[in-house]
Amino acid sequence: MESVSMIGIDLAKHVFQLHGAAADGTVLFRRKLRREKLLDFLAAQPACVVAMEACASAHYWGREIGRLGHEVRLIAPAYVKPFVKRQKNDTADAEAICEAAGRPTMRFVAVKSEAQQASAMIFKARDLLVRQRTATINALRGHLAEFGIIAPKGPAHIGRLQVIIEDDPNDLPDPARALCQDLLEMITSLSTRIRALDQEIARRARQDDTPKRLMTIPGIGPVIATAVEALAPPVETFDRGRDFAAWMGLTPRQNSTGGKSRLGKTSKMGQRDLRRLFIIGASAVVRWASMRGAPAGSWLERMLAKKPRMLVAVALANKMARIAWALMAKGGVYRAPAPAA
Repeated sequence: MESVSMIGIDLAKHVFQLHGAAADGTVLFRRKLRREKLLDFLAAQPACVVAMEACASAHYWGREIGRLGHEVRLIAPAYVKPFVKRQKNDTADAEAICEAAGRPTMRFVAVKSEAQQASAMIFKARDLLVRQRTATINALRGHLAEFGIIAPKGPAHIGRLQVIIEDDPNDLPDPARALCQDLLEMITSLSTRIRALDQEIARRARQDDTPKRLMTIPGIGPVIATAVEALAPPVETFDRGRDFAAWMGLTPRQNSTGGKSRLGKTSKMGQRDLRRLFIIGASAVVRWASMRGAPAGSWLERMLAKKPRMLVAVALANKMARIAWALMAKGGVYRAPAPAA
Protein backbone atom coordinates (compact mmCIF):
# COMPACT_ATOMS: atom_id res chain seq x y z
CA MET A 1 0.00 0.00 0.00
CA GLU A 2 1.29 3.42 -0.92
CA SER A 3 2.20 5.74 1.95
CA VAL A 4 0.61 9.13 2.28
CA SER A 5 2.74 11.97 0.92
CA MET A 6 0.43 14.93 1.47
CA ILE A 7 -2.64 15.63 3.59
CA GLY A 8 -4.94 18.54 2.85
CA ILE A 9 -7.08 19.76 5.76
CA ASP A 10 -10.16 21.94 5.42
CA LEU A 11 -10.25 23.62 8.82
CA ALA A 12 -13.49 24.25 10.70
CA LYS A 13 -14.71 24.81 14.25
CA HIS A 14 -15.56 21.22 15.14
CA VAL A 15 -15.44 18.80 12.16
CA PHE A 16 -12.41 18.83 9.83
CA GLN A 17 -12.25 17.29 6.36
CA LEU A 18 -9.00 15.50 5.42
CA HIS A 19 -7.76 14.49 1.99
CA GLY A 20 -4.75 12.15 1.82
CA ALA A 21 -2.76 11.70 -1.39
CA ALA A 22 0.26 9.66 -2.47
CA ALA A 23 3.33 11.14 -4.13
CA ASP A 24 1.77 10.69 -7.60
CA GLY A 25 -1.50 12.33 -6.54
CA THR A 26 -3.48 9.12 -6.04
CA VAL A 27 -6.25 9.57 -3.47
CA LEU A 28 -5.57 7.39 -0.43
CA PHE A 29 -8.33 8.54 1.91
CA ARG A 30 -11.06 11.10 2.45
CA ARG A 31 -12.04 11.40 6.07
CA LYS A 32 -13.93 13.59 8.49
CA LEU A 33 -12.52 14.03 11.98
CA ARG A 34 -13.72 15.91 15.00
CA ARG A 35 -11.46 18.53 16.50
CA GLU A 36 -10.28 16.47 19.48
CA LYS A 37 -9.23 13.53 17.26
CA LEU A 38 -7.23 15.44 14.64
CA LEU A 39 -3.82 15.44 16.34
CA ASP A 40 -4.10 11.78 17.35
CA PHE A 41 -4.82 10.81 13.74
CA LEU A 42 -1.92 12.88 12.36
CA ALA A 43 0.45 11.50 15.01
CA ALA A 44 -0.19 8.01 13.64
CA GLN A 45 0.67 9.06 10.08
CA PRO A 46 4.21 8.97 8.66
CA ALA A 47 5.97 12.31 8.32
CA CYS A 48 4.46 14.09 5.32
CA VAL A 49 3.32 17.48 4.04
CA VAL A 50 0.19 18.84 5.78
CA ALA A 51 -1.45 21.71 3.92
CA MET A 52 -4.13 24.11 5.15
CA GLU A 53 -5.66 27.40 4.13
CA ALA A 54 -4.22 30.37 6.02
CA CYS A 55 -6.89 31.59 8.42
CA ALA A 56 -7.30 32.68 12.04
CA SER A 57 -6.75 29.22 13.56
CA ALA A 58 -4.31 27.91 10.94
CA HIS A 59 -1.23 29.15 12.78
CA TYR A 60 -2.21 27.33 15.97
CA TRP A 61 -2.76 24.08 14.08
CA GLY A 62 0.43 24.68 12.11
CA ARG A 63 2.47 24.84 15.31
CA GLU A 64 0.80 21.78 16.83
CA ILE A 65 1.08 19.66 13.66
CA GLY A 66 4.68 20.78 13.13
CA ARG A 67 5.58 19.38 16.56
CA LEU A 68 4.46 15.96 15.29
CA GLY A 69 7.22 16.01 12.67
CA HIS A 70 5.12 16.97 9.65
CA GLU A 71 5.98 19.75 7.19
CA VAL A 72 3.25 22.39 7.41
CA ARG A 73 2.27 24.52 4.42
CA LEU A 74 -0.25 27.35 4.74
CA ILE A 75 -1.80 28.69 1.53
CA ALA A 76 -3.76 31.89 0.99
CA PRO A 77 -7.42 30.99 0.21
CA ALA A 78 -7.29 32.98 -3.04
CA TYR A 79 -4.64 30.56 -4.35
CA VAL A 80 -6.72 27.50 -3.45
CA LYS A 81 -9.96 28.55 -5.13
CA PRO A 82 -8.80 27.89 -8.75
CA PHE A 83 -8.18 24.22 -7.85
CA VAL A 84 -11.77 23.55 -6.73
CA LYS A 85 -13.04 21.38 -9.59
CA ARG A 86 -16.79 21.67 -9.14
CA GLN A 87 -19.23 22.57 -6.37
CA LYS A 88 -18.32 24.09 -3.02
CA ASN A 89 -18.10 21.63 -0.15
CA ASP A 90 -15.60 20.50 2.45
CA THR A 91 -14.46 17.46 0.46
CA ALA A 92 -13.74 19.49 -2.67
CA ASP A 93 -11.98 22.16 -0.59
CA ALA A 94 -9.67 19.64 1.10
CA GLU A 95 -8.77 18.11 -2.27
CA ALA A 96 -8.13 21.57 -3.74
CA ILE A 97 -5.83 22.43 -0.83
CA CYS A 98 -3.86 19.25 -1.47
CA GLU A 99 -3.62 20.03 -5.21
CA ALA A 100 -2.51 23.62 -4.61
CA ALA A 101 0.14 22.67 -2.06
CA GLY A 102 1.79 20.37 -4.61
CA ARG A 103 2.36 23.09 -7.20
CA PRO A 104 6.10 23.88 -7.53
CA THR A 105 5.51 27.65 -7.90
CA MET A 106 2.94 27.98 -5.10
CA ARG A 107 3.50 30.69 -2.49
CA PHE A 108 3.05 29.77 1.15
CA VAL A 109 2.35 31.70 4.33
CA ALA A 110 4.86 31.39 7.18
CA VAL A 111 3.50 29.89 10.39
CA LYS A 112 3.43 32.52 13.14
CA SER A 113 4.79 31.84 16.59
CA GLU A 114 2.75 32.42 19.73
CA ALA A 115 4.84 35.53 20.49
CA GLN A 116 4.09 36.99 17.05
CA GLN A 117 0.37 36.40 17.44
CA ALA A 118 0.44 37.93 20.92
CA SER A 119 2.23 41.02 19.57
CA ALA A 120 -0.32 41.36 16.77
CA MET A 121 -3.21 41.31 19.26
CA ILE A 122 -2.30 44.73 20.61
CA PHE A 123 -2.95 46.32 17.20
CA LYS A 124 -6.17 44.40 16.63
CA ALA A 125 -7.41 45.39 20.09
CA ARG A 126 -6.47 49.02 19.50
CA ASP A 127 -8.30 49.08 16.14
CA LEU A 128 -11.39 47.61 17.81
CA LEU A 129 -11.36 50.24 20.55
CA VAL A 130 -10.85 53.05 18.03
CA ARG A 131 -13.81 51.80 15.96
CA GLN A 132 -15.98 51.58 19.07
CA ARG A 133 -15.01 55.11 20.11
CA THR A 134 -15.74 56.47 16.63
CA ALA A 135 -19.14 54.75 16.58
CA THR A 136 -20.00 56.13 20.02
CA ILE A 137 -18.95 59.67 19.06
CA ASN A 138 -21.03 59.50 15.89
CA ALA A 139 -24.03 58.19 17.87
CA LEU A 140 -23.69 61.05 20.36
CA ARG A 141 -23.42 63.67 17.61
CA GLY A 142 -26.43 62.14 15.86
CA HIS A 143 -28.58 62.22 19.00
CA LEU A 144 -27.64 65.84 19.69
CA ALA A 145 -28.40 66.80 16.09
CA GLU A 146 -31.99 65.61 16.64
CA PHE A 147 -32.34 68.41 19.20
CA GLY A 148 -30.69 71.01 16.96
CA ILE A 149 -27.28 70.81 18.65
CA ILE A 150 -24.49 70.46 16.10
CA ALA A 151 -20.94 69.51 17.11
CA PRO A 152 -17.75 69.10 15.05
CA LYS A 153 -16.45 65.67 14.05
CA GLY A 154 -13.59 63.80 15.69
CA PRO A 155 -12.37 62.87 19.18
CA ALA A 156 -10.57 66.20 19.51
CA HIS A 157 -13.93 67.92 20.13
CA ILE A 158 -15.11 65.70 22.98
CA GLY A 159 -14.49 68.53 25.44
CA ARG A 160 -16.84 70.79 23.48
CA LEU A 161 -19.50 68.07 23.50
CA GLN A 162 -19.15 67.75 27.25
CA VAL A 163 -19.61 71.50 27.72
CA ILE A 164 -22.70 71.46 25.51
CA ILE A 165 -24.26 68.60 27.49
CA GLU A 166 -23.33 69.62 31.03
CA ASP A 167 -22.86 73.40 31.15
CA ASP A 168 -24.54 75.12 28.22
CA PRO A 169 -28.09 76.33 28.84
CA ASN A 170 -30.20 74.49 26.25
CA ASP A 171 -33.54 72.77 25.93
CA LEU A 172 -32.08 69.25 26.03
CA PRO A 173 -34.57 67.05 27.98
CA ASP A 174 -33.26 65.54 31.21
CA PRO A 175 -33.61 61.88 30.05
CA ALA A 176 -31.67 62.68 26.86
CA ARG A 177 -29.05 64.60 28.86
CA ALA A 178 -28.52 61.61 31.16
CA LEU A 179 -28.11 59.23 28.21
CA CYS A 180 -25.67 61.61 26.52
CA GLN A 181 -23.63 61.68 29.73
CA ASP A 182 -23.51 57.88 29.66
CA LEU A 183 -22.18 58.01 26.11
CA LEU A 184 -19.58 60.58 27.19
CA GLU A 185 -18.42 58.23 29.94
CA MET A 186 -18.10 55.41 27.39
CA ILE A 187 -16.01 57.64 25.13
CA THR A 188 -13.77 58.67 28.05
CA SER A 189 -13.28 55.03 29.07
CA LEU A 190 -12.42 53.98 25.51
CA SER A 191 -9.98 56.89 25.13
CA THR A 192 -8.25 55.86 28.36
CA ARG A 193 -7.80 52.30 27.08
CA ILE A 194 -6.51 53.53 23.72
CA ARG A 195 -3.95 55.76 25.44
CA ALA A 196 -2.77 52.80 27.54
CA LEU A 197 -2.23 50.72 24.40
CA ASP A 198 -0.42 53.63 22.73
CA GLN A 199 1.91 53.84 25.72
CA GLU A 200 2.58 50.10 25.52
CA ILE A 201 3.33 50.37 21.80
CA ALA A 202 5.68 53.32 22.43
CA ARG A 203 7.45 51.35 25.18
CA ARG A 204 8.04 48.41 22.84
CA ALA A 205 9.28 50.75 20.12
CA ARG A 206 11.88 52.22 22.48
CA GLN A 207 13.14 48.82 23.61
CA ASP A 208 13.38 46.93 20.30
CA ASP A 209 16.17 47.66 17.85
CA THR A 210 14.20 47.17 14.61
CA PRO A 211 11.37 49.63 15.46
CA LYS A 212 13.92 52.22 16.56
CA ARG A 213 15.65 52.03 13.18
CA LEU A 214 12.35 52.07 11.27
CA MET A 215 11.28 55.23 13.10
CA THR A 216 14.13 57.11 11.41
CA ILE A 217 12.04 56.96 8.20
CA PRO A 218 9.84 60.07 7.81
CA GLY A 219 6.20 59.13 8.31
CA ILE A 220 6.89 56.04 10.43
CA GLY A 221 6.19 56.38 14.15
CA PRO A 222 5.98 53.90 17.03
CA VAL A 223 2.65 52.39 15.88
CA ILE A 224 3.80 51.64 12.31
CA ALA A 225 7.29 50.52 13.37
CA THR A 226 6.04 47.97 15.89
CA ALA A 227 3.19 46.89 13.57
CA VAL A 228 5.70 45.99 10.84
CA GLU A 229 7.58 43.75 13.23
CA ALA A 230 4.39 42.12 14.57
CA LEU A 231 2.24 41.77 11.43
CA ALA A 232 4.65 41.38 8.51
CA PRO A 233 6.10 37.98 7.52
CA PRO A 234 9.84 37.35 7.97
CA VAL A 235 11.94 39.72 5.90
CA GLU A 236 13.60 36.72 4.21
CA THR A 237 10.25 35.98 2.54
CA PHE A 238 10.88 38.80 0.04
CA ASP A 239 13.77 39.07 -2.39
CA ARG A 240 13.56 42.84 -2.66
CA GLY A 241 11.75 45.86 -1.31
CA ARG A 242 9.31 46.10 -4.20
CA ASP A 243 8.10 42.56 -3.38
CA PHE A 244 7.34 43.69 0.17
CA ALA A 245 5.42 46.73 -1.15
CA ALA A 246 3.53 44.50 -3.61
CA TRP A 247 2.61 42.07 -0.81
CA MET A 248 1.23 45.00 1.16
CA GLY A 249 -0.98 45.96 -1.80
CA LEU A 250 0.72 49.27 -2.61
CA THR A 251 1.33 48.49 -6.28
CA PRO A 252 -1.10 48.81 -9.23
CA ARG A 253 -3.24 45.87 -10.30
CA GLN A 254 -2.30 44.73 -13.81
CA ASN A 255 -4.66 43.80 -16.64
CA SER A 256 -2.06 43.56 -19.39
CA THR A 257 -2.24 41.53 -22.58
CA GLY A 258 -0.85 41.56 -26.10
CA GLY A 259 2.27 43.43 -25.03
CA LYS A 260 0.17 46.36 -23.79
CA SER A 261 0.63 47.27 -20.14
CA ARG A 262 -2.55 48.36 -18.38
CA LEU A 263 -2.24 49.39 -14.75
CA GLY A 264 -5.24 50.03 -12.52
CA LYS A 265 -5.84 50.81 -8.88
CA THR A 266 -3.73 49.40 -6.06
CA SER A 267 -4.05 45.64 -5.68
CA LYS A 268 -4.84 45.80 -1.92
CA MET A 269 -3.15 42.46 -1.26
CA GLY A 270 -1.48 41.46 1.97
CA GLN A 271 -2.20 42.75 5.46
CA ARG A 272 -4.76 45.56 5.19
CA ASP A 273 -4.05 47.04 8.65
CA LEU A 274 -0.38 47.45 7.77
CA ARG A 275 -1.23 48.97 4.38
CA ARG A 276 -3.63 51.42 6.02
CA LEU A 277 -1.02 52.50 8.57
CA PHE A 278 1.59 53.13 5.88
CA ILE A 279 -0.85 55.26 3.87
CA ILE A 280 -1.80 57.24 7.00
CA GLY A 281 1.88 57.88 7.75
CA ALA A 282 2.56 58.91 4.15
CA SER A 283 -0.50 61.20 4.17
CA ALA A 284 0.90 62.99 7.22
CA VAL A 285 4.19 63.61 5.39
CA VAL A 286 2.35 64.84 2.29
CA ARG A 287 0.13 67.14 4.35
CA TRP A 288 3.15 68.60 6.13
CA ALA A 289 4.97 69.11 2.83
CA SER A 290 1.91 70.79 1.32
CA MET A 291 1.72 73.28 4.18
CA ARG A 292 5.40 73.90 4.90
CA GLY A 293 6.95 72.99 1.57
CA ALA A 294 8.91 69.89 0.58
CA PRO A 295 12.73 70.03 0.43
CA ALA A 296 13.89 71.79 -2.72
CA GLY A 297 14.68 69.40 -5.55
CA SER A 298 13.30 66.37 -3.71
CA TRP A 299 11.21 63.57 -5.19
CA LEU A 300 8.27 64.67 -3.04
CA GLU A 301 8.42 68.24 -4.34
CA ARG A 302 8.40 67.05 -7.96
CA MET A 303 5.49 64.67 -7.34
CA LEU A 304 3.37 67.28 -5.54
CA ALA A 305 3.89 69.69 -8.41
CA LYS A 306 2.21 67.44 -10.97
CA LYS A 307 0.13 64.76 -9.14
CA PRO A 308 -2.91 64.73 -6.80
CA ARG A 309 -2.10 64.57 -3.10
CA MET A 310 -3.75 61.18 -2.51
CA LEU A 311 -1.85 59.61 -5.40
CA VAL A 312 1.37 61.04 -4.00
CA ALA A 313 0.52 59.64 -0.55
CA VAL A 314 0.08 56.10 -1.91
CA ALA A 315 3.28 56.39 -3.96
CA LEU A 316 5.12 57.62 -0.87
CA ALA A 317 3.69 54.71 1.16
CA ASN A 318 5.14 52.36 -1.46
CA LYS A 319 8.49 54.11 -1.14
CA MET A 320 8.35 53.89 2.67
CA ALA A 321 7.62 50.15 2.48
CA ARG A 322 10.63 49.54 0.24
CA ILE A 323 12.87 51.56 2.55
CA ALA A 324 11.54 49.68 5.58
CA TRP A 325 12.37 46.35 3.94
CA ALA A 326 15.90 47.56 3.17
CA LEU A 327 16.48 48.57 6.79
CA MET A 328 15.16 45.26 8.12
CA ALA A 329 17.11 43.16 5.61
CA LYS A 330 20.39 45.05 5.58
CA GLY A 331 20.46 46.99 8.84
CA GLY A 332 21.34 50.63 9.36
CA VAL A 333 19.14 53.69 9.66
CA TYR A 334 17.43 55.94 7.14
CA ARG A 335 19.56 58.62 5.51
CA ALA A 336 17.76 61.29 3.51
CA PRO A 337 18.92 61.41 -0.14
CA ALA A 338 20.71 64.51 -1.35
CA PRO A 339 18.40 66.84 -3.33
CA ALA A 340 18.71 66.75 -7.10
CA ALA A 341 20.77 69.51 -8.64
